[in-house]
Amino acid sequence: MGGAVIQYICVTLSYWAFTLTDGALRMLVLLFFHGLGYSPIEIASLFLLYEFFGMVTNLYGGWLATRLGLTRTLQIGLAVQILSLTILLKDTTALTVTYVMLAQALSGIAKDLSKMSAKSSIKALLPDSAQNSLYRWIALLTGSKNALKGLGFFLGGALLAWFGFHNTIGLLIGLLITVLTLGFFVLETNNGKTSFKTKLRDSLLKSERINRLSLARMFLFCGRDVWFVVALPVFLQSQLAWTHIEVGSLMAAWIIGYGAIQTVAPRITNPDGAVTNGTALFKWANLLLVAPCLMAAGLHYELNPSVAVVVGLVFFAVLFAVNSSLHSYLIVAYAKHDSVSLDVGFYYMANAGGRLLGTILSGLIYQYSGLASCLLMSALMIVASGLVARQLPTPTD
Repeated sequence: MGGAVIQYICVTLSYWAFTLTDGALRMLVLLFFHGLGYSPIEIASLFLLYEFFGMVTNLYGGWLATRLGLTRTLQIGLAVQILSLTILLKDTTALTVTYVMLAQALSGIAKDLSKMSAKSSIKALLPDSAQNSLYRWIALLTGSKNALKGLGFFLGGALLAWFGFHNTIGLLIGLLITVLTLGFFVLETNNGKTSFKTKLRDSLLKSERINRLSLARMFLFCGRDVWFVVALPVFLQSQLAWTHIEVGSLMAAWIIGYGAIQTVAPRITNPDGAVTNGTALFKWANLLLVAPCLMAAGLHYELNPSVAVVVGLVFFAVLFAVNSSLHSYLIVAYAKHDSVSLDVGFYYMANAGGRLLGTILSGLIYQYSGLASCLLMSALMIVASGLVARQLPTPTD
């Protein structure tokens, strides 16, 4: 177990570094182009290829990992992120929407290679009998990742205000190069390789439980991103006149708090060590549903918008963190030990699909109908997620 812990720490550090740069880059691009006068739909379009190529990467990245090993696919993800940042060093007057979309496409590939590799590595490091340990390790990795993503949101807004676009990009590149170099000396290279040759079609042939959980995940993350990724920061700037640093700080605090809750989710959902299932997902989805409904009601009845949004964000963060943590545990628990990256990759393809749909709807609905309508769409997506997941069995069934 000692060697497994060292590998876990190294994988987590690599994933942390990637997540920090990814969060900073998203906030950097969003705030920079909003400052140039881009509309919500135009800003949403900047992230479409990011999410689309994330879907493609998850679908086939799992197959690639069975051939190369999870360590190599993690390192490839870090290298591709360095490339995506490097091409943004071009003069800002030449950064067209199309050019930035292409850079974001590379970043989407990098993100989901890194995520799939990191989470699959945990399954490969533990025996099938260690379900409680698996839940704790996945919760810690996911929670800490989101806390770092939140810090990345803050850094994206703060560094843009303090040092400008190009200097911030340079700092992020330097961090990734340092971590990538360290990983070459520490991480084992055969983690996740299969003893048999997998085929590309194996990426699509899944069990009913994985198909159902993946669909539920798609609805869940669409339910978050339909109001969070574009509509919320644009609303804060355009309607409430918040500054770059204020928007970045709020988004950072939300993600950090959300990540902190994820790390302790096992204590909240099964303090007695009971294994979770679809009934738990349905229950927690119903609780999550309340948050966007209350925020939408507060905006509709013209309560103080800052208070309505911030208070609603707190409740949504807590409940969404538990939902996400349960989902993240179940996919790794359901995955086959000898081809974990294929199952996890398929699942996170659905996750990226939900984010893609949410990003598109966030720009469209906000531009034509406002934040309250985005929140109501969020509620519908959460209802769908809970209903789809309701019949899922426990991992040991």
